[in-house]
Amino acid sequence: MNEKQQFMRAVALSACTFLLSGGPFSYAQATARPHKEAMSSSQNPLAVHNSAIVIDTHADTPQRFVDEHWNFTDPLNGGMLNYDSAKKGNLDAQFFSIWVDPDQYPANASARRTLDLIDGTLEQVRRAPDKLSLCVTADQILAAHKQGKFAVLMGIEGGHSIENSLGLLRDYYRLGVRYMTLTWSNTNDWADSSGDIDDATITHHNGLTPFGKQVVNEMNRLGMMVDISHVSDKTFWDVIEITRAPIIASHSSARALTQAPRNMTDDMLRAVAKNNGVVMVNFFPAFIDEQWRAAWNASKPERQKEQDALEAEYKAKGLPVPFEASDKIDRKYAARIGRAPFNSLIDHFDHVIKVAGIDHIGIGTDFDGIPVPPEGIDSAADLPKVTAALMARGYTAEDMHKLLGGNLLRVFRAVQAAQQKPPVIAPGQGQ
Repeated sequence: MNEKQQFMRAVALSACTFLLSGGPFSYAQATARPHKEAMSSSQNPLAVHNSAIVIDTHADTPQRFVDEHWNFTDPLNGGMLNYDSAKKGNLDAQFFSIWVDPDQYPANASARRTLDLIDGTLEQVRRAPDKLSLCVTADQILAAHKQGKFAVLMGIEGGHSIENSLGLLRDYYRLGVRYMTLTWSNTNDWADSSGDIDDATITHHNGLTPFGKQVVNEMNRLGMMVDISHVSDKTFWDVIEITRAPIIASHSSARALTQAPRNMTDDMLRAVAKNNGVVMVNFFPAFIDEQWRAAWNASKPERQKEQDALEAEYKAKGLPVPFEASDKIDRKYAARIGRAPFNSLIDHFDHVIKVAGIDHIGIGTDFDGIPVPPEGIDSAADLPKVTAALMARGYTAEDMHKLLGGNLLRVFRAVQAAQQKPPVIAPGQGQ
């Protein structure tokens, strides 16, 4: 069997695997690139990267849309993601994080801020319809690609945004939100977070409350992906027990390598694989490099003093602290530490693959939500370096197509296939 025959056999086997597992789409559909160079039989990393559908499940760019009045098609101007950098890095689709800082927006104002961020994201599509396309299904991502457009998607980061209302959750879904991270770093009224699980001053729930379980059930019914990044360990296991659909970790790395409580243990990684979900590796140095994490934690008292002074300044004006201002402080301290090694990032991809399997890995950069990425990654334009580094470790073109976007497309489809349609009520039978 020659090299070309081996390659075609691998593609055929992959397609069969998807079909036998009940997947409604073929490998060829997931990786078709009508406007880009086809996969090279020589396995050239750049050709492989450029022939893949590349999806990032987490970037905090919407705050720039709202607070800085910045457009996605503008120059980067200090950011990590814009239209041009996405094109250079062959990034095809982005889930924009709709994140409300609970310290700056009280519980009764979080929905308003959530809606502002959703509006800011939707406005990007309205202003550049020739370049951007709002997508709410896996098919629409592929359709946008065929049209040569960048796919814009949304995910809410932090269940506090629903203000304990299933109605608000449904409204966000109607506006295009397709995943929700059950908690951010704060425990909310119905789910515990990893961010404050050791804080005795916070009221915890031992995972999900009964209402929290209703939230997961409603997300399953809607066809909205359940995101377990940020949640406490007990919340994670509660979700695994009750969910009827695959889950995602939109931006989490491996705790076996870096002891951040935000990261996932090997048992969690195996549970996500059994659930047929996907773990998207985070690029924040504090989550991928133990030495950098220790230095970052050591800087916290000094950083916090500056953040507290900044908050007092804005509070005196009756204003919330814009993320751009607080991020400037974090970037200053991150610069003092220096960049984490690029290989630390690749080690996390490698570890998740070895534990969970190649079918359960993806990319969740956290661009524009972190003070600095690892060495060698300055913007989305540098994403091909990840493909090259992993292929240098022996991963194949087929592996990379799964990691870069195919796995997320599979999970997205599976979640929406499990969606429960409301029953049709005949006239006279309504309550």
